[in-house]
Amino acid sequence: MSALMLRRAGWNVDIYERVESELSGRGAGIVAQGELIQRLRALGLATDALGVQITTRKILDGLGRFTLEIECPQVLTAWERVYRLLRDAFSPAHYHRGHGLVGFEAQSDLVRAHLSGGESIEADLLVGADGLRSTVRHQALPNAVPLYAGYSAWRALITESAFPPDVHRELFEFMTFTLPPGEQFLGYPVAGPDNDLRPGHRRYNVVWYRPADEKIKLQWLLTDESGRVHSISIPPPLIRREAIAEMRADAERLLGPQFRQVVKMIVEPILQPIYDLESSHMAFGRVAIVGDAAFVARPHVAAGVSKAADDAAALVEALQVESEVPAALKRFEAARLCENYRIIERARHLGAFLQATQTQEERTRAGVHSTDAAVIEETAVLDFLHA
Repeated sequence: MSALMLRRAGWNVDIYERVESELSGRGAGIVAQGELIQRLRALGLATDALGVQITTRKILDGLGRFTLEIECPQVLTAWERVYRLLRDAFSPAHYHRGHGLVGFEAQSDLVRAHLSGGESIEADLLVGADGLRSTVRHQALPNAVPLYAGYSAWRALITESAFPPDVHRELFEFMTFTLPPGEQFLGYPVAGPDNDLRPGHRRYNVVWYRPADEKIKLQWLLTDESGRVHSISIPPPLIRREAIAEMRADAERLLGPQFRQVVKMIVEPILQPIYDLESSHMAFGRVAIVGDAAFVARPHVAAGVSKAADDAAALVEALQVESEVPAALKRFEAARLCENYRIIERARHLGAFLQATQTQEERTRAGVHSTDAAVIEETAVLDFLHA
């Protein structure tokens, strides 16, 4: 997104991606917020087939009864679909795979990037869009590190064809929540492989938030079969059978019959520990960080992709106003820090009731945001940004 917007503004841009293979088949379901759709359209990209359109949200209780329903039209897509749309619009000649960033040197008139293959590149501007484990952020703000939020999520994508007809009829076309004590389980439809939107070929995105204290439970979940404890996250194939078996057994104990069947359909679950990440700065002379490299919000706001798009837009707008890059990046930072902080804080409020431990303030938040009505009305909507 940053590269495409910069190119439209007249910049010569190259992307250096540390992964050697093409980034396909990655990520899970996301909500395509209106702000994101507007940014894509402004780039001239087609959004008619961006994802699955739904209109209704429901609450399911532990006995399998629907207790609450509201109208909330949204487009539900997948990370891979948004990435593919952007990737296909960017010049292949300027997209370089297998080039990780080792470090950079920022000077008054240029920035020099050192790549993993030994190559060094000089440029007017370096944009770190390198995610939670950002190399750029680590060098510029070494103390800005992810903070575990006190809970994790089991995630999965299930093929639509695996659904029994009765469960499909009750769940598939909606965003449905259920709230075991101190937990949250939700599911909704997204496109199938290769953005397949045909009925019968789509997928169902599942997320189950569960408290897990950092020192004991999280360490147990991140320990693989060999006894190695992984940091931040664990690759899905390495999750221990005991951890998956516990999750499945708890589903039988805590979930309604429809969602119990959904859990049985999960082939390879993903474990996602939930983190907060906030940066005190997004601009460092001729270097900027955007998206998850700068701020990571808990998923309940569903703002990760749209805030990244807004970061990119603000960066380019500032560069068009200011004649000097450092001054432009200061303007960009001033425009985006406050909004990113608001998103982080809102996500913390919505997720407080899921934490393994809570302060008194967090317990107060939990009481406000953990009711059926609050969850169904507040999750994955950005109205608070415009209040």
